Amino acid sequence: MKYASALSRLGSTLALAAAALSADAQPAAGPAPADVAPAALCKEIQASGNPQYPPYLWPDPSDVQQRTLVGAAAELALWLAREIGVPIQVRHVGPWGRVQQEVRAGNLDMIVGAFYTQARTEYMDYFHPPFRETRSVVWTGDKGGIAYRRWADLAAWRGATVINNSFGEEFDRYAKDKLNIQQVPSLEQAIQMLQRGRVDYLIYEDSPGEAYLARLKVKGMRQLQPPVATENLYLTLSHRSPCNTPELRGRLQRAMYKLSRDRQVMDGFVERAQALWRKQAE
Repeated sequence: MKYASALSRLGSTLALAAAALSADAQPAAGPAPADVAPAALCKEIQASGNPQYPPYLWPDPSDVQQRTLVGAAAELALWLAREIGVPIQVRHVGPWGRVQQEVRAGNLDMIVGAFYTQARTEYMDYFHPPFRETRSVVWTGDKGGIAYRRWADLAAWRGATVINNSFGEEFDRYAKDKLNIQQVPSLEQAIQMLQRGRVDYLIYEDSPGEAYLARLKVKGMRQLQPPVATENLYLTLSHRSPCNTPELRGRLQRAMYKLSRDRQVMDGFVERAQALWRKQAE
């Protein structure tokens, strides 16, 4: 009997020890890692883009406080919001350089329309495929004497563009090393510099440039061919955004793929934006 009792006590002791070891092996409960954003934090996506970029984006003239943007990219954002089930507000936060700073800091979640550069991948994710292709061209006065066929033909002339604009990494590097291009805060200022002869040419995208020249009633400007670059416009999401979760990235990626399968959707956004821009200019 004493032997059986001792075995019973030993069995109980071993069982308790095993239970303690099993409990120690379980992962400790605690908060989720700091870099994983709970979905509950993403109740609305704050988006923006280049505010001087018709037909894609420009300040809403009906908003007296100029806090919102309209255009084809804003309409794309509304379409995306329905696809992913999260509201997207397209805000006017200032010039293009300020927009990029706000996304880098995490104060803005999304850019609706950015060219790809390696430097920008350090602070935001790109979604493929792009939603539009654009051409960046050399603009000059109708009496300009630039015989342009290649980038090197611009080396002897003074140029202008909008600050923090990119025209593709290859041209950006060439322009930095070989060309004299002054960066200014706004496209309107760059156009005025060209009109007054302070610069000899302007580099900007073709459709947005045409839209601004029409709005400002500027005559005598022409595009030189070939384009300096042909680039794609992408949707991006800040690395510091609380909305940048695997689940939401997946939804956005699926939505952009769906958009690419039906070109007429984006074409319709652009056509309506062009008509709205012309109407507002009347």
